[in-house]
Amino acid sequence: MALPPVHMKARKRFGQNFLVNDHIIGQIVDAINPKEGEFLVEIGPGHAALTRPVLERAKKLTAIELDRDLVEILKHDPFLKGLTIIEGDALKVEFEKLDGAGNLRVFGNLPYNITSPIIFHLLSQKGITDMHFMLQKEVVERLAAAPNSKDYGRLTVMTQFHANVIPMLIVPPSAFRPAPKVVSAVVRLKPKDLTDEERSLVPYLNNITTTAFSARRKTIRNSLSKFFTEQELNNFGLDPVLRAENISVEKYVELAKALKLRDKI
Repeated sequence: MALPPVHMKARKRFGQNFLVNDHIIGQIVDAINPKEGEFLVEIGPGHAALTRPVLERAKKLTAIELDRDLVEILKHDPFLKGLTIIEGDALKVEFEKLDGAGNLRVFGNLPYNITSPIIFHLLSQKGITDMHFMLQKEVVERLAAAPNSKDYGRLTVMTQFHANVIPMLIVPPSAFRPAPKVVSAVVRLKPKDLTDEERSLVPYLNNITTTAFSARRKTIRNSLSKFFTEQELNNFGLDPVLRAENISVEKYVELAKALKLRDKI
């Protein structure tokens, strides 16, 4: 089992926990199933636990790393031939302009403290074929949740509007150094081929879901009253006494369409 170099400690401000379990690493790489000729992008390569085995299969890889010290280590690693490094914040990278845009495959062990912003940023970009991320297990449960459950929320609706969500495997805290206080999981996100018209619904969908789930204990008669009357909710086939977690993604999309149409009038 290859451990991180002792002179490089994980930094809390970057949310770093380094993956060190070879068996888990193998399972994750198998889930990604990288192949030569594909355009792969890794977010947060850390000490290259996933980078090395992915490179062995794909022969080339682009990695985005914010930690300057780690960038220097990766640049001078003789076993990382074929690696292109972008030093910077993944939230500021325009994936649509990267080499291979249109057929990008993105993966990484995302920092727990910026999981949602990164996922939303990536889902807003066109041309990503799939994504494989290691996240907190509870976040994966929220991404994959169905209506009428406590895990179902704004993150669920926004993600499932953009992509199919497929939980892959559980990763225990013991697989990391330092060991986090939470259980992790790997998820596959398969972006849907949304039209420009469907993408234009995003700000309206975001507005409605933010409003609804910020008052999830209220009925939609009350939480969505600034958008729709009780009669309008009935016209959508929605019982006004339902709560935010009882509404399907499809229904939220219908509401977003109505809000956008009203915006044009």
